[in-house]
Amino acid sequence: MDKNVEVVVIGGGITGLVTTFLLKEKGVNVLLLEKANRVGGQLNTIDDEGFLFESGPNTGVISNKEVLDLFRKLGNDCTLQIARKEAKVRLIWKKGSFRPLPSGLLSAISTNLFSWHDKINILFEPFRKKGKNPNESIADLVKRRLGKSYLNYAVDPFVSGVYAGDPNRLVTRFALPKLHRLEDEYGSFIRGAIKRRKALASEKAQGISKDVFSVKGGFGQLVKALQKKIGDEFIQLSAGSIKLEPSSDGSWVVTLGSTEKKITSKKVITTVPAYALPDLLSFIDTKEIAPISSLTYAPVVQIGVGLNNNSRVPLAFGGLIPSIEKEKILGILFNSSCYDDRAPKGKASLSFFLGGMKHPHLLNLSDEEIIKLVKTGLHRMMKYPEDTPIEKIYIFRHSKAIPQYEVDTEKRLEKINLLQEKYKGLILAGGIRDGIGLADRIKQATDLASL
Repeated sequence: MDKNVEVVVIGGGITGLVTTFLLKEKGVNVLLLEKANRVGGQLNTIDDEGFLFESGPNTGVISNKEVLDLFRKLGNDCTLQIARKEAKVRLIWKKGSFRPLPSGLLSAISTNLFSWHDKINILFEPFRKKGKNPNESIADLVKRRLGKSYLNYAVDPFVSGVYAGDPNRLVTRFALPKLHRLEDEYGSFIRGAIKRRKALASEKAQGISKDVFSVKGGFGQLVKALQKKIGDEFIQLSAGSIKLEPSSDGSWVVTLGSTEKKITSKKVITTVPAYALPDLLSFIDTKEIAPISSLTYAPVVQIGVGLNNNSRVPLAFGGLIPSIEKEKILGILFNSSCYDDRAPKGKASLSFFLGGMKHPHLLNLSDEEIIKLVKTGLHRMMKYPEDTPIEKIYIFRHSKAIPQYEVDTEKRLEKINLLQEKYKGLILAGGIRDGIGLADRIKQATDLASL
């Protein structure tokens, strides 16, 4: 054998990087394998003459202490960046204009996003019976407890922004577990929110602010900081087609397709996407691994747009477009309204999103067709003149962007547990379980490093 280590981590995305960093920090002899010629996965930042564009996730949420712990450990190599407080405003598109999503009682009463019937009916939400369907969709839960207008103009666009998904297909207890727990544990969203005030105060005291965050200079800086802390000698890039096999002595043998180099280890942690597992774990029958490898992913087109003036960009986080409005654009993120370093002074950096589970065909549009959609959105939705020039534009197509936690999730999680029991020392991780956000990935990596 060419190399012997304690732990092999396969997949150099955010989960794999953080897991490897934390294991190495504990003194574990660990090796990170990545088939591509760079680490970071979907996290990649482009800096073009002061315009910063992300090819993957643009933001995270400080929803757990593990996020804060990671940045403390990274120190000056990576600076946590909190979005401007003014940019907490979320805009929702309705009948030809963006309107602010309510953030308090008065705005919730006065907004025209929701029907008066649902506004009045929400007073009775604490007295509604709990649902009985363990696989109830987000759409069904929201309609049952809040009303259809809240689904159409609050939850549906939120789901588009997070999952690029269909609320009729996503299962609440897996896709939005905190929302599910409010009803499951307290019997009501409103009662749950009231009773959780003390817990929220405790979380806030620990720094868990639920603030939206990025990294100074973009998430590419987070990747660089983690790579630096790990050290290049503990990372194998351009590994090619990686194969994993259990050995008769209880260890694992990993073969790198690019060199036929073999590595033995006591433990293997995979963080690759579900669709990559059958080739990686070829010793498992395809039918046996199908409940995992069949995980659905939403396709997403993200377009980074740089404009030479920011005069029409709202001081808000972004604008989301509900499905009921029948638009082709899922949403627009106002990057330069959130962070100072996303565009030169007086200019604007935006991210447009297309596709998702409801419009997967938009992934096949030509660059010219996509640019035309962006120009239409700038004029009609953001009120820029029709002849406004686009100074910078980057188009990122992701055919398998975001895992969808749908009705098959329970079987997937059961199969993951069964395989881990059957094959000791094998851990299946990444976005196939435990949430899809950056904070979820960092928490999972922290837990993995503690096993």
